[in-house]
Amino acid sequence: MQDIVVDPVAHNRAAWDKYVQEGNEWSRPVSAEDVERARMGDWSIVLIGREPVDRSWLPTDLTGKDVLCLASGGGQQGPILAAAGARVTVFDNSPRQLGQDQMVAARDGLELRTVLGDMRDLSAFGDATFDVVFHPVSNLFVPDLAAVWRECFRVLRPGGTLLVGFLNPDVYLFDHEALDERGELIVVHKLPYSDVTQYSAEERATKFGADAPLEYSHTLTDQIGGQLAAGFVLTSFAEAPHQSNASAQYMSNYFATLAVKPG
Repeated sequence: MQDIVVDPVAHNRAAWDKYVQEGNEWSRPVSAEDVERARMGDWSIVLIGREPVDRSWLPTDLTGKDVLCLASGGGQQGPILAAAGARVTVFDNSPRQLGQDQMVAARDGLELRTVLGDMRDLSAFGDATFDVVFHPVSNLFVPDLAAVWRECFRVLRPGGTLLVGFLNPDVYLFDHEALDERGELIVVHKLPYSDVTQYSAEERATKFGADAPLEYSHTLTDQIGGQLAAGFVLTSFAEAPHQSNASAQYMSNYFATLAVKPG
């Protein structure tokens, strides 16, 4: 079952703009106190779940490092990295998410650039522009990943690092309502899953709300194998439970990879 025309970029842009208005957890900017602590060297940022990313995954000294926060708007990671000394660009599909970063930068006197766009198209940036690409859990909002990895590889300098967080695709096996409302794990979906192919627009509106973002599961071949195919070398891996999903007592809901562009 598939809609005649679905534009995930336009749909999810509107959905995340609305999330910002509603105060979604991933749209709440850091405080001025968080920024000040980061200036003093006391900081952490989240890549998967609510757990701070391993600091060894990032350069020991961020001063002067060019960092791309990819699909990472919301006024959270970007401002902290900027306060820690990095030259930060936040790239996101939602103007209101980017507005949160702009607000923090203005409030706290941070130098931080924001760019609007689709994570699969980084043509706004030249080759070998960044030392780090920080890509928290967000690629579930695009239907294909190969272009994401190719673009990340292109814009990174040799020796640069890519930090990626993503959902365990098995999360999408389960019936949404049974999981959220009763904590029951009932397998109903074949993987890879897509809101667009699984449900009609009317069914999506009934189950999730007409304004909910479109989500797509991705195989581990697309997530990890895709990074390898783009030329990356994976150097570390982590996993974490979901902060609120009932399946977290049985499995890791989030995965994270650290990859390097060979020098």
